Amino acid sequence: MTNQWRYHPTRPGRRPGVSAHQEFSTEAAREAARRDELGEWVARFLASPGSDNAELAAGLTEAPRWWLGPVQVPLAQLNRLAGPPGEPALEPVAEDEWRDDVTDLARRIEDGHEPPPVIASHVDGRLELEDGNHRVEALRRAGEDRAWAIISFDTPAERDSFIARSAAALD
Repeated sequence: MTNQWRYHPTRPGRRPGVSAHQEFSTEAAREAARRDELGEWVARFLASPGSDNAELAAGLTEAPRWWLGPVQVPLAQLNRLAGPPGEPALEPVAEDEWRDDVTDLARRIEDGHEPPPVIASHVDGRLELEDGNHRVEALRRAGEDRAWAIISFDTPAERDSFIARSAAALD
């Protein structure tokens, strides 16, 4: 199972009768992975209203990628573009500078809502967060220490090595 996929912007979007929440849930991502369509799921999710990131979808699927997920990843292992001081982030952002929707999402998570998986790329042994910065911050604020993630790899060997290292860390 290679889980390779190229983004096709002309493909149809959401399936009829399926809400965005259902289509982009962790369970829907699991189903896509079982069908070997995780890359396609990622592209649809990134191009959907709310994410509105068709450019990232195209960039992540331009070359063949090997996908893993959804898997639970410690928030501390996700290298974010922006985040609170003391967290792995390229740009520290003070608590009061986040948009109100992060606070709203944190409250919904505290009430049992599960946000869509975040999208990360495995780069030089690190997990670089591609999409989900606000979800990760909301999870952190809600007291969670892990996020469901879908991870892309350049090669199947890189993916398999990550899986082996992760399994060894659990032993």
